[in-house]
Amino acid sequence: MENFLWVEEYRPTDVKSCILPQELQDTFCEFVEQGYIPNLILSGGPGVGKTTIAKAVLNQLGSTYMMINGSEESGIDVLRTKIKNFASTVSLHGGRKYIILDEADYLNPQSTQPALRGFMEEFHKNCGFILTCNYKNRLIEPLHSRCSVVDFVIPKSEKPKLATNFLKRVESILEQNAIKYDERVIAEVINKHFPDWRRVLNELQRYSSSGSIDAGILVNISEVNIRELMHSMKNKEFTNVRKWVVENLDNDPSRLLRRIYSSLYDHVDNSSIPHVVIILGEYQYKSAFVADQEINMLACLTEIMARAKFK
Repeated sequence: MENFLWVEEYRPTDVKSCILPQELQDTFCEFVEQGYIPNLILSGGPGVGKTTIAKAVLNQLGSTYMMINGSEESGIDVLRTKIKNFASTVSLHGGRKYIILDEADYLNPQSTQPALRGFMEEFHKNCGFILTCNYKNRLIEPLHSRCSVVDFVIPKSEKPKLATNFLKRVESILEQNAIKYDERVIAEVINKHFPDWRRVLNELQRYSSSGSIDAGILVNISEVNIRELMHSMKNKEFTNVRKWVVENLDNDPSRLLRRIYSSLYDHVDNSSIPHVVIILGEYQYKSAFVADQEINMLACLTEIMARAKFK
């Protein structure tokens, strides 16, 4: 069983097992009671449970569904073929079929998103759509008008309860896998990445291979994140670089740029380091004035990716 990702192996399969604010849980419980789900846009940060709750409610309804990842399968032809082949046939279990389109905000708003709107209209009698996204404003208005929007917002008053519930679940997973742990370290990792449950589990699984989790992982986590970023930049993997930026938006931009600067000699060819330092300096200055830190950080990393020679 150690070959399985914990985020998949221990993914909740029913709505009440999902760790969500009460209002959100009530919303999805109501869908189960009604036996019907409208077209949905699930909007919120990475790892908060959008895909998990979509799968859970469909599992409880016994609905047939298909997963499509918008960041990996974003071409119109691929989407058209997959959606048409799935949506045009009748479910073996009867009832309405569903397509979960993960990371729908990665789809091109000029071409692919309008095509998706057409698919939703063409197959509306037989198939429903659940779109997940980090930023709902990156989805075109015609998609909004055909879906109910559910925002994954966690009220401050519910944060302690949700974090405590997740701590208990993580401890249960560690105990099932015979992993020794320091509860204070687990709590600190949860607090650092809250409410990104997926990232917490991935980080803890990564460092559980030795059979124990202690304070040492708190230093290692930041080092590995930079190493993964540099690997993606070296291989010109723009989608992975963008994901890294989104996942680290909760950090101060200046600190992130400083960590990148500190790692240059380990990952960047010496001939490129002066150019990269100038780029970092320019974007660090801009970070004090820009309205959108994600765009600024991504522009910085994209410029480094294009100009630097990596080891």
